[in-house]
Amino acid sequence: SAMNAPKGGLVIFTANSNPSCMELGKRISERLGVMLGKVQVYQETNRETRVQIQESVRGKDIFIIQTVSKDVNTAIMELLIMVYACKTSCARSIIGVIPYFPYSKQCKMRKRGSIVSKLLASMMCKAGLNHLITMDLHQKEIQGFFNIPVDNLRASPFLLQYIQEEIPDYRNAVIVAKSPSSAKRAQSFAERLRLGIAVIHGEAQDAESDLVDGRHSPPAVKNIGAIHPSLDIPLLIPKEKPPITVVGDVGGRIAIIVDDIIDDVDSFLAAADTLKERGAYKIYVMATHGILSCHAPRLIEESAIDEVVVTNTIPHEIQKLQCPKIKTVDISMILSEAIRRIHNGESMSYLFRNIGVDD
Repeated sequence: SAMNAPKGGLVIFTANSNPSCMELGKRISERLGVMLGKVQVYQETNRETRVQIQESVRGKDIFIIQTVSKDVNTAIMELLIMVYACKTSCARSIIGVIPYFPYSKQCKMRKRGSIVSKLLASMMCKAGLNHLITMDLHQKEIQGFFNIPVDNLRASPFLLQYIQEEIPDYRNAVIVAKSPSSAKRAQSFAERLRLGIAVIHGEAQDAESDLVDGRHSPPAVKNIGAIHPSLDIPLLIPKEKPPITVVGDVGGRIAIIVDDIIDDVDSFLAAADTLKERGAYKIYVMATHGILSCHAPRLIEESAIDEVVVTNTIPHEIQKLQCPKIKTVDISMILSEAIRRIHNGESMSYLFRNIGVDD
């Protein structure tokens, strides 16, 4: 009946004051054929964030697109204030579209640290978020930090398509994990492309001079006073990484390193050098989120890597000007389809077809 029909339409806002971050929002709204909602987001002279929504949101489905720029903390504050503004203006539902979820690397307890992505999830829910759409969370378990539905979309179909269409002779490629922790992702790519995988393990050995100066020797006295005499807690043997080994053959092959985030590029450069030594003749890096901070573009440009392929979950136009090796894959299509399906109450499973548990 007409009474139960969804009221109002959908409104799409971008919660960024940074103009380079508006790009993805514009693409999504163009694909959906709607105008971006009118809103002012800006920093006052005292660096406080102010959000002024300039149209009615009462009873509407609000989608807030937030891409994260260099100034990540401002982006978070903009999002929280925007969500809260919509909540207090009686929006029917507020859905966050946050392609790269910030602080996602801080999702495990470290000694005397904290699980920041859990804190961020709580803040977003508290501000009034009803649903989250994101892409390639650093750890899938972050979904459990929210007490709202989370759709963790995947960029891998777009990256796989790029490999098949843009890498000539990709059948002679091998998918590489630059450390055992990204082996699952590499395995998933390799199985879909029917290619082999290689995993790099260990780290470059230090010069001997470092090892003999006594820094690594155990302390002379074992402080027993602290432990109760009857408690003898066994000491764990400290980890020592073996010298670098490559499990799998890359000789005479194209090496495609896959990962979810590329930010600090040192480990990628080291991996590229190792692969070159083992006879790989071309090296690609594929990652969903190209954060590429600081000197990353210059380092990539000077390195053995032939091409770095990232998606536009994070704006990186400036980095591309510094480094022509960086290529972009557009993922706005899957985000706009997710928005359309949620707004129309359609099933999302189509967007996850062929996605396995371990992907």
